[in-house]
Amino acid sequence: MPSHDFLPSEQPVQLLDQDGRRVEDPKRAFPSDEDLLRAHEALVVGRRINEQAYALVRQGRLAVYPSSYGQEACEVAAALVLDDQDWLFPTYRDVVSIIGRGVDPVETLTLLKGDWHCGYDPTEHRVAPQTTPLATQLIHAVGVAHAATLRGEDTVVMAMCGDGATSEGDFHEALNFAAVFKAPVVFFVQNNEYAISVPLARQTVAPSLAHKAVGYGMPGERVDGNDVAALLSVLGDAVHAARSGAGPSLVEAHTYRMQAHTNADDATRYRQDDEVAAWQGRDPLLRSKAYLTGRELLTDERTAEIAAKAEAVATVMRDGLMQDVEPVPGDLFEHVHATPTPQLREQAAFLADELSREKVS
Repeated sequence: MPSHDFLPSEQPVQLLDQDGRRVEDPKRAFPSDEDLLRAHEALVVGRRINEQAYALVRQGRLAVYPSSYGQEACEVAAALVLDDQDWLFPTYRDVVSIIGRGVDPVETLTLLKGDWHCGYDPTEHRVAPQTTPLATQLIHAVGVAHAATLRGEDTVVMAMCGDGATSEGDFHEALNFAAVFKAPVVFFVQNNEYAISVPLARQTVAPSLAHKAVGYGMPGERVDGNDVAALLSVLGDAVHAARSGAGPSLVEAHTYRMQAHTNADDATRYRQDDEVAAWQGRDPLLRSKAYLTGRELLTDERTAEIAAKAEAVATVMRDGLMQDVEPVPGDLFEHVHATPTPQLREQAAFLADELSREKVS
């Protein structure tokens, strides 16, 4: 394939403008009404998940929460374009995507509450554990994709990361590995402009993050990360290409983190209010609603049904995380390795001895 075919578009792909009006793009298929309604429902649920999680943080029921408020279109599309046999490799910010794959909301948030190592069974819904170290999951994602190819399985892996992860060595290793072995991976970069407090301009001077794909011999594409229609189209095409044997690709979504990096972050120290305000009008939820309402596809009855579903998910989160769980300290050493190492056995014995001494005293 000629190298120019790898280059992303000059402007991010957009199928719905800021006001919810359709934008014609002859290179991209516009999603069906059914797909857009399903995506809108997931957007509403995703927004409610973010709101409820922040409330649970304030109530002391979550230790930390990395909000995806404003980025829900990316979260929703990443989950919707995958088939049941595919794998999702999320980051710490991708709670909405994980729940979108069918993982129980309470189990999804267990890690962020501070319980257990993961909180859910990764194999049940083919969702890898959330990761807090940047980019480490990308290499694992390529390994799973390559293994599936060797076994002759029809599997595509969606490997998610943020713009900050593209500055890590693991990002380079993952893309190079995937390209060399033609692994069926879609690297999905949610460029929300900041790696905690470090703006994108201090991370790279490349024309875009999608341009990085060219150096590895894979196609890159840019997409409006607040346009759920464009995301469904671009990510859907990338998944289809990977499934068809075309190998990996990189998709960069241009979006914005509306809230702080986590509840422990003070975003006012490194960005201005007018910058945040400029992105409020690009809200993916409002854009989707405007389009569907204008087409008379989103009725009052359907809106009420979606709102009720979103509230039901929030209730599950609230009720589940409000329950106190008696910790079992020995569980720290379970499921680290299939066969415990000598070091793990030594540490477990040390902790057991310490706890027994406390009981005696």
